[in-house]
Amino acid sequence: MKRLVLLLVTAALMGPASAAADAVTEWNEIAVATAAAGRHGASDASRTTALVHAAIFDAVNAIEARYSPYKIKVAAPPGASAEAAAVAAAHGVLARLYPGQKSVLDQASAKSLGRIAEGSARTDGIAVGEKVGTEMVALRANDGATASNTYRPVTAPGVYVVTTLPVSSHWGRVTPWVLERGSQFRPGPPPPLTSSDWARDCKEVSELGGKKSAARTAEQTDIARFWTVVGPASWDPLLRALAAAPGRTLVQNARLFALAEMAAADAYIVVFDAKYTYNLWRPITAIRNGDVHGGGATLRIPDWEPLVDTPLHPEYPCAHCITSSAIAVVVEAEFGPTFPEVSMTSPTAPGVVRRWTSARAFTDEVSAARIYGGIHYRTSTAVGQGMGGQIGELAVQRYLTPIR
Repeated sequence: MKRLVLLLVTAALMGPASAAADAVTEWNEIAVATAAAGRHGASDASRTTALVHAAIFDAVNAIEARYSPYKIKVAAPPGASAEAAAVAAAHGVLARLYPGQKSVLDQASAKSLGRIAEGSARTDGIAVGEKVGTEMVALRANDGATASNTYRPVTAPGVYVVTTLPVSSHWGRVTPWVLERGSQFRPGPPPPLTSSDWARDCKEVSELGGKKSAARTAEQTDIARFWTVVGPASWDPLLRALAAAPGRTLVQNARLFALAEMAAADAYIVVFDAKYTYNLWRPITAIRNGDVHGGGATLRIPDWEPLVDTPLHPEYPCAHCITSSAIAVVVEAEFGPTFPEVSMTSPTAPGVVRRWTSARAFTDEVSAARIYGGIHYRTSTAVGQGMGGQIGELAVQRYLTPIR
């Protein structure tokens, strides 16, 4: 495991995006790699990056004093290095969350700090970052993220069901970052199984999202596979590309990532609250049982399979859609409705490059991918995007606001 962590962190430090990286983007890559090496799923990984970037922001902002703090207020000596504070805060969080990876994280920290001149500025900055990192981890120590999986399978006595438990059944009860509770933006129920909307959704996903689909284009197939990447790895490359724009400051990037990661982390909390409230079946289940719902407007396709693997949690609403939409709102607040073209690759679609010039195009593509992949209905993507937009708006309006 230690060798795996070293390889991942080394790749994060040596990759193309790191050439013009500041401490914020550099330690974003390290955080994502560390969570991956720790085999954390999407929701846990989002908690990791939110913790790291909330700590980085409060540490940097303690020195820069440009925005209202998130939670942690510390006194910073005059002249303290904000860059050193960012590194120390990120390292402090990750070393506490992943103690088995501490030696590799120590090496990454030494490399980052080695680029800062020795002296009181660096020493004072480290002290600020370490204090904020310690307090931020303590703040989230009892947030419910480590609660047991107590999901109760739906069955009749004696009837076999698949024995793999779904994931994140408790996540809707995790303490939010910017919201008041996980149910705050809980949507209304999905369409009735006898409605025309339901029949339309089933028909679309059965035709576009099947493994043997003749309607899906080659580009749509690429998009579906591209967006099977999950968690922070599905949005952080976009943020890093935008953060590399000329003229951006460390504190601006610290704020951008903190708002985005906290909004996305809350999006996971909200979406899992809704998913386990409604417990709606996935397309593979609905389509293979098409003769028992839909009021005669749906068909049973006994051998239907989705193009991509169905995630292990209920369908409604779409998690990729809510997180990407929350990110899109934060990005639009920072950069406006359009920006110079940015591109992204995905570990789940080697050789495929996707490009966008707006946050709206980004989240719309993510949402469409879930239909092309055969794992979500159209209604769920629209509902998810709407919820994510509400979360993103709340984050940018109420948190880390400029000091006037």
